[in-house]
Amino acid sequence: MSDGELTVRLAPGVGEFDASEWNALRGADNPFMSHEFLTSLEDSGSVGSGTGWDPAPITITDEAGKLLAAMPSYAKGHSQGEYVFDHAWADALHRAGRNYYPKIQIAAPFTPASGPRLLLSAPSLATHLLKGAEVVCSQNGLSSAHATFVEPAQVPIFEEEGWLIRSDLQFHWLNRDYDSFDEFLGDLASRKRKNLRKEREAAVRGLRIERLSGDAIKPEHWDAFWVFYQDTGARKWGTPYLTREAFTLMGERMGDRIVLILAFDGDEPIAGALNFVGKDAIYGRYWGCTRDVRFLHFELCYYQAIDIAIELGLPRVEAGAQGGHKLARGYEPVQTFSAHYLVDPGFREAVADFLERERQGVAADQVYLDQRTPFKKGD
Repeated sequence: MSDGELTVRLAPGVGEFDASEWNALRGADNPFMSHEFLTSLEDSGSVGSGTGWDPAPITITDEAGKLLAAMPSYAKGHSQGEYVFDHAWADALHRAGRNYYPKIQIAAPFTPASGPRLLLSAPSLATHLLKGAEVVCSQNGLSSAHATFVEPAQVPIFEEEGWLIRSDLQFHWLNRDYDSFDEFLGDLASRKRKNLRKEREAAVRGLRIERLSGDAIKPEHWDAFWVFYQDTGARKWGTPYLTREAFTLMGERMGDRIVLILAFDGDEPIAGALNFVGKDAIYGRYWGCTRDVRFLHFELCYYQAIDIAIELGLPRVEAGAQGGHKLARGYEPVQTFSAHYLVDPGFREAVADFLERERQGVAADQVYLDQRTPFKKGD
């Protein structure tokens, strides 16, 4: 559809666009909205034919074809790899005799990290993008469009356009201008502080920890991490989402925004954690091991990430979805948000009622968890 000299359309993939044009839209330098990350998924076959994630970015261009705004969107034939669970919605619509799939998913695939979902050269273009998603649904007989892990600053935009807002909780580590890990520990209650120190000491005993970025990440490092990733993916999801080539391409295209942390026993890598660095956070994404070592998961995924955030002066660590065990390690409950456009009015009304009750439960959970952080309690 067109609006004056603007054209809103579905594109076949992010790779159709020039990297500099796409990246100029993404705002706060979120690595998962970057051209490099999204095209690594496309070019590696991690999304596309046969995956149930068919790239369909909704874009706005001017009369000269210049990219002015975009939403990284996917036609989905299932609800896998989203981390915002809507299987009950799909079942309910199916029982009513209608199809939930396919649907539109506005997201960084397989990535439960908050970020911008409306990539804009001007704020006024947001409405056009969201109306574009609604038109795509109506013209193609789709049930719905879903924007997941929307950064808080963009949530009101979706809400103003009538999309339903859903909330959930993650555990993030928040940097209170710490100069060192020890200074962070000083904010914890004495017993908790001693526990974390013991965990770190036990985790690395007899091992060597290396952090690798950029050209320092060699093919053999990715080979080792691929083994770790496959093991974790097979246990959690059944089939790992990313192909081996995805890691190579991400290393080549955005290695300076990656920190790969490996644990070695002698010359043998036995565990690893993959992190991405943005302007405002370090994001822990994948972990795996070939040998169980007590507390090593916490060291590589949580404590090393805290060290890096302090060294780089980053405001927070986002260590992924779920994981109540993060609470005892200084990670605090933080709300995350998604936005949902449902075509059927009756279905929309039922979901809106459910979300209102769910939000109350999430808010109560956050209050409960806030009281159980390991930080010193005031008098």
